[in-house]
Amino acid sequence: MTTQLQDAARPYSPAALTSLLSPDTRVLALGEPTHGVDAFLDLRNELLVHLVEHEGYRSVAVESDCLAALTADAYVTEGAGDLDTVMATGFSHGFGASAANRALLSWMRDHNGTCAPEDRVRFHGVDGPLEITGAASPRPVLTALRDHLATHLGPGLVPSAETLDALLGPDGRWTHPDVMTDPGASPGRTDDARELRLLADDLQSLLTAHAPQLLAAASTEAHRRAELYARTATGLLRYHAALADTSPHRIATLLGLRATMMADNLDAVLRTEERRGRTLVFAHNAHLQRNLSSLTMGGTLFEWWSLGAILSARLGTGYAFAATTFGTRNGTDTPAPTTLEGLLAALPHPRTLVDPRRLATALPQQPDLRTPADHTYFPLDPATTDLTDAVVFLPEI
Repeated sequence: MTTQLQDAARPYSPAALTSLLSPDTRVLALGEPTHGVDAFLDLRNELLVHLVEHEGYRSVAVESDCLAALTADAYVTEGAGDLDTVMATGFSHGFGASAANRALLSWMRDHNGTCAPEDRVRFHGVDGPLEITGAASPRPVLTALRDHLATHLGPGLVPSAETLDALLGPDGRWTHPDVMTDPGASPGRTDDARELRLLADDLQSLLTAHAPQLLAAASTEAHRRAELYARTATGLLRYHAALADTSPHRIATLLGLRATMMADNLDAVLRTEERRGRTLVFAHNAHLQRNLSSLTMGGTLFEWWSLGAILSARLGTGYAFAATTFGTRNGTDTPAPTTLEGLLAALPHPRTLVDPRRLATALPQQPDLRTPADHTYFPLDPATTDLTDAVVFLPEI
């Protein structure tokens, strides 16, 4: 079987990867099969350098809080702040502890220091201000959006700061750790929360309706940031409402709402960056895949459409997805020889690039799905590789 697989595989290089993509590609999505492994982030960094220097890419978006990422972007584009502080505050999910993420920001800052402002590589986050333990209070984004509109449109069109503060109440009721597991602890479906959702919708409408005036009064960057605040406010309030849901669909709804927030954020990045260049996005394979995502918790199967599935539906051939997978981890958890990872491990390449379009004809039968020892690793399903544009295999991490 290894001989047949050689027809679909070759040594990996960034140029070999992009040769598999449609010329219409606007965003290249590079996935990782598990978090916390710098080998995949190192691969991302290497790819980004190539894309910037040879393929006209001018931005990178990562699976991290879209608001926190503003701090990281200010550092790489303007040199604002010091790197230690930026690593601590410019990422969510603990990703600021990664040496590869630190190397990414350092390279971007050094590169941008030699560029004209219009050619600088921008840094974006596509995730909402969400963690496994819960979601942020909507206060910061609603307050910032309200203040922006009040400053440029006058106070008559927007609610007072006191009205907003009274509806929000203490932040602790939004961020209490019990909210994630107990719908009854969530304020997401209270009368105040319903009023806040209407208010956020009205503020977002004002932002759109008065865009010409607002753009004339403030910078384009300030307007885009206000749009980010509006998206995040409405997304957070939907998410908090779902946290208060007592139906069996609660978890699937939360996963779908997170995916929607990520898709809308990435869509906004593409609209912002399309005149400057293309975008590399990096996140878990499960967020970027085109096929239906699924997760089993407590014996219950939950399904939802991911960021990648939503963006692929919107962009068509403008969306490209390259999945990554691996063989052994620290010399253990060796994949069975009948799995895709086991077959790829028999090839001699230090890193292997697979063309999924040739994979089906190269193999006489579909490989088995890997059963990993590590529950944080989501194995690549051979039945869905035809929905990827490339697969990158690392023999060992």
